[in-house]
Amino acid sequence: MAGLIIAGVDGSAPSTAAIEWAADDALRTGAELRIVHVLDRHPYDLTRFPVPEQEDLLREAAGKVLGAAEATARNRQPTVQVSTRLIEGAPAAVLREQEASELVIGNRGLGGFAGALLGSVTMEVAGRAGCPVVVVRAERQETIGEIGVGVDDTGTCEPALGYAFEQARLRGATLRLIHAWQVPVHAFAPEILYDLAEVRAAQREIVRTRTAALRAKFPEVNLVEDVQNAHPVEALTSTACDLIIVGSHGRGALGSLLLGSVSRGVLHHAGCPVAVVRSQ
Repeated sequence: MAGLIIAGVDGSAPSTAAIEWAADDALRTGAELRIVHVLDRHPYDLTRFPVPEQEDLLREAAGKVLGAAEATARNRQPTVQVSTRLIEGAPAAVLREQEASELVIGNRGLGGFAGALLGSVTMEVAGRAGCPVVVVRAERQETIGEIGVGVDDTGTCEPALGYAFEQARLRGATLRLIHAWQVPVHAFAPEILYDLAEVRAAQREIVRTRTAALRAKFPEVNLVEDVQNAHPVEALTSTACDLIIVGSHGRGALGSLLLGSVSRGVLHHAGCPVAVVRSQ
């Protein structure tokens, strides 16, 4: 895997962590790393009249953001090919339209509501970008040697599974195949008794069927089948991992809806980086 990894930066602590993650992944994959800062003038146009000095100051500040990010990447991985780009526009729109093999962003930026776990730009980019989007938090964590991926009984998860197997191969990490199931509950439905042993066996077969081709393609990847009677978000976030990968259905008009409830829940509650991989 080579290609182009784009990291969106704004000078915040999460975006610095995203740069480090992107540099590490560029080294693993052999990809070029491009650092992008989007200069959005709209929030500063409070008087609705252009102020030349303000424009100069904004570009100067943007240059400092890019310079610091580039230094972080080069210090982290000196052998990775790094370039920078300053683009004017709305950050979410600019980032999601970039052609890349992977986008890496922080979970929230400098603006917005301080108590929010996810910024609006992050939500929109993760929901609408055409390539895998990795969302990184500022908090550092020790390497565990295991990554997790959500497996369901639809085709939505297949691109995520391919990404997960490749990441596990490149890292030499164990891949945890996480599948959650729940007994349906309805207030007015008749009582239905399930043979839980049969249910568990059927759910494990879903995991094996969905991953059969990738198991054959990546025989060197060590696998753990993790089938849980739990809510998918709980199952995906309850085990410590270096990375969690989830699929996204890619339907709907709004970026946040494109993610789906499970993807949104994992992004909110996971303590590690999360990769969102859309089905095409």
